[in-house]
Amino acid sequence: MARNDWHILRDDTRLTLARQVPVRFDVSAETVLPDGSRLAIARQVRQDLWRRLQGQRGFSPVIEVTREGDRCHVRAGGRIEGRFAKARLEAEIADLLAEPKTRARWSAHAAHREVRHG
Repeated sequence: MARNDWHILRDDTRLTLARQVPVRFDVSAETVLPDGSRLAIARQVRQDLWRRLQGQRGFSPVIEVTREGDRCHVRAGGRIEGRFAKARLEAEIADLLAEPKTRARWSAHAAHREVRHG
């Protein structure tokens, strides 16, 4: 299903937000956040990831959020058309996912959305 040209793929525990399907992770990094709205988490991470990597030619973000008990496992990255430095980009993604203030903002936004929208 596409909303604003973004595909939102869902099953019982996993939500994937991607510009293109089939989904492909040429680069990625992972983290765990407190439980909350999977869509809110995916959108917030996608926005910040795009801001961080928008200079990377051919980059198309993909965010996968899987609910695991009282946590959400987040895999952020995406597909890249053309040449790229995999290790450098994965380090940048990992740095973004580890930023305390950013993580706190994502979690607060997702908790707020979960309360309002179930």
